[in-house]
Amino acid sequence: MAEHPLDIDEEFVEWDTIVDCGQDVDKVEVIDGEIKEIDDTYPMTQFRSRFKLQFEALYAISVTIIEAIALATQRAEPIPYHTSILSGEGWMLELLNGHPERICTELGIHKHVFKILVDELQRHGFNHSKHVTLKEQLGIFLYTAVTGLTIRHVGERFQRSNSTISK
Repeated sequence: MAEHPLDIDEEFVEWDTIVDCGQDVDKVEVIDGEIKEIDDTYPMTQFRSRFKLQFEALYAISVTIIEAIALATQRAEPIPYHTSILSGEGWMLELLNGHPERICTELGIHKHVFKILVDELQRHGFNHSKHVTLKEQLGIFLYTAVTGLTIRHVGERFQRSNSTISK
C-alpha cells in the first residue's frame, strides 16, 4: 500500500490508487468508495472569465480615477492673452506720428489738443505709472469715451489687462 494517504470526504484514498487511475489529484473525488473524475472545466472557466472581467473593470476604473486626479491637480501653463505685435504705446506713437486726421478719428481730438492735455495733466501732478505712460493713459480714456467699447475690447486694442484699463 502507499505511504501517503489522501483525505477526501472523510475517507482515506491511497495515493497510488489515484495515480494508477491516471487522474490528477485535484480532479478526482470519492463518491460511495469509488474514485470519480470531477469535470470542473466549465465552472472554473466561467469563474475565471467573470474574475477577469471584474479585474479589467476595476483596473479601468482605477486608471480613470488616477488620470482624473492628475488632471485636477496639475497646473496648466498660462497662455499669454495679449500677444499683438502692436502694443498700446506703439499704437499711440503710430497715431501721434501718423496722418493728422487719424488721431482725431480714433481719439476724438486733434494731435495739438492731445499734446496740450498731456501737458496740463503733468502740470496737475499726473505722471506715468509703473508700466503705462501718461500718453497711453490719456489715449485709453479718450478711446473708451469715443468708441463706447467695453473694458475687454479696449484692453485688446491697447494690449492691457482689464484691471489696467479700468484704473
